[in-house]
Amino acid sequence: MIPQTFEQWKNCIVNDCKINLTKEFAQQRLAVYQDKQNPETQKFSSLYGEQHLNNLIQWYQQV
Repeated sequence: MIPQTFEQWKNCIVNDCKINLTKEFAQQRLAVYQDKQNPETQKFSSLYGEQHLNNLIQWYQQV
């Protein structure tokens, strides 16, 4: 399931993936996902779409 809201995404990251959503972790992921030239970002966008990438960026900014 692809999360549609911040709360769904947060639940997935924290409870399912067992990742601590720290400010440092969010900053590291933002550095990747905000770089459109990064291969990881390009792959993510091709798999999940530009809208979900934008959601993800917004959610990491909320952290």
